[in-house]
Amino acid sequence: MRAGYCIFILLVSLTLFGIVDVCNAGKLSYKFYKRTCPRAEQIVKEIIQNRTQSNPSLGARLIRMQFHDCFVRGCDASVLLDTVNNSTAEKEAIPNSSLSGFDVIDDIKTAIERVCPKVVSCADILALAARDAVSAPFSKPLWDVQLGRRDGTVSLATETNGNLPSPFANFTSLIQLFNRKGLDVNDLVVLSGAHTIGVAHCATFSSRLYNFTGKGDADPSLDPTYAEALRKQCPNPASPTITVEMDPTSSLSFNNHYYDILLQKKGLFGSDAALLTNRNSSKIVTRLQRSRSSFFPAFAKSVKKMGAIEVLTGNAGEVRQNCRVVNP
Repeated sequence: MRAGYCIFILLVSLTLFGIVDVCNAGKLSYKFYKRTCPRAEQIVKEIIQNRTQSNPSLGARLIRMQFHDCFVRGCDASVLLDTVNNSTAEKEAIPNSSLSGFDVIDDIKTAIERVCPKVVSCADILALAARDAVSAPFSKPLWDVQLGRRDGTVSLATETNGNLPSPFANFTSLIQLFNRKGLDVNDLVVLSGAHTIGVAHCATFSSRLYNFTGKGDADPSLDPTYAEALRKQCPNPASPTITVEMDPTSSLSFNNHYYDILLQKKGLFGSDAALLTNRNSSKIVTRLQRSRSSFFPAFAKSVKKMGAIEVLTGNAGEVRQNCRVVNP
């Protein structure tokens, strides 16, 4: 009955309104664009494969972008919108000022619009691009991506406050924020594992290096030898141009090495060290450190949950023709 109904409605939609996958409307699906844009995922994959060859850090950049998008207004690609008039967009907020890779999303959107105009959302493109960029060195996708998100029409820099976790946050602040997004302590620890790739600006952790307790000392939860090495890279006051690898031996390799350095007291951020201050999260860190094979399926599960935070589906939002601006 449902199959026949869907076929009937699909035919009506094709005739009257163009290509609309009404049977998938209102929910995420692994085959959302099977009828409406079957080449969408392949187009994303091909462009990402090409870009990662010359920019191997793209995986870190795009998974961070997706994280920052999903934690503000849900996964609606609001982080991609440019500032309009006096309404400062999310991407201009201090926590997002170092985001990059917007040009890659633009290129993917342009390529898909040529084939399937007004069909594939920017939110879905970002989710696919982040997955494919992280997966590129493995020559296979590390997780499946459900599709069907719609794009938001609002982007406010002020809304990043209280929604994006701070690198200085303690465990209580972190878990409260993650819980508000429908994520639990396991998701917090697992998603933090993405810090095994990418770099960080000195200002995000230099407070741990200089005068931490007012006595000219470093954070005692940071390995002293590592703290000294970081001080050599990051002078005081922090330079806005200097970056440091978040995982000093694995910044381009997506693996469970983050948990090794965490247990060695070499987690770069205060929020990294905070994971060891709670009994439950500390146990999860140890479990993931001991088994590389358990990290990948755990990350796949948690990133799927993150990618479904407050998504817009069905008739909510829109499918932007240009990821940087709302439709006219």
